Amino acid sequence: MSYQTLKHAVTTRLEIKKSDFITYAYPVTSREQAMFHVEQLRQKYADARHHCWAYIIGDPNNTTSAGFDDDGEPNGTAGRPILNVLQHKSIGNVIIIVVRYFGGIKLGAGGLTRAYAGSAQAAVDEMVLLPYVPMIQVQILAEFATEAQCRYVVESLNGSIDDVTYSKQVTLTITLAEADIDSLKERLAMDGRVLDKP
Repeated sequence: MSYQTLKHAVTTRLEIKKSDFITYAYPVTSREQAMFHVEQLRQKYADARHHCWAYIIGDPNNTTSAGFDDDGEPNGTAGRPILNVLQHKSIGNVIIIVVRYFGGIKLGAGGLTRAYAGSAQAAVDEMVLLPYVPMIQVQILAEFATEAQCRYVVESLNGSIDDVTYSKQVTLTITLAEADIDSLKERLAMDGRVLDKP
């Protein structure tokens, strides 16, 4: 499962035959998040003619969730070309939204397809892409005396500590790369125990 994700949002702008194509790309992890960005841009650019988009949640090579919308453009000329660019570049957990201000010159189906694919490609060219790393959240049970050592091990594996609960023992809730879970168990050895999910 090797694909890339977007580090942070990007915006680009193209003018094609007097039409303005303003493109936004956002990192997302759910359809709800993706639709939130679409709604925000519909409000921000309420006077624009079209708000066309495509998103991929998860692995673009084995899509669990993808969607697109032509938003009134001729069928297959906007959302699908945007989606094709994302799939071709193997980018997941992303939405690209293209806001179009019509400039008075009709582009025709081929022209529209090229314009929307070109707008998506312009955004991809601006993206800082990172390899996708599946993360997992686990809990570590430790004694008070070994809490600092547990924290050190988690940080050395580039994990993050999300929550700490103190009672008779210390429970650390952490997030780290799924691939590092065995290393975590080995390196904690006597200092802490990774709890199995109930």
